[in-house]
Amino acid sequence: MPDVLIRNVSKEVLATLKQRAAAKGRSLQVELHKILEEAAGENDLDGVKMAADIRKKLLAGGKSYSDSVELIREDRER
Repeated sequence: MPDVLIRNVSKEVLATLKQRAAAKGRSLQVELHKILEEAAGENDLDGVKMAADIRKKLLAGGKSYSDSVELIREDRER
């Protein structure tokens, strides 16, 4: 497995990460692995998929929606 090196981490951030790891009964390395795995997870992709599904359902309903960009421009010109 490849290694990652992060330089110039402040003492405060490092102390917080160590406290967080200790509170969960983990080593700093294991806690950092968990944090990175969470950050790289599919949470963002799930949100994108959910938005696409909602958009698809709205368009499939046959109802037309106005373009909000035009409404915003009109409002700004007042």
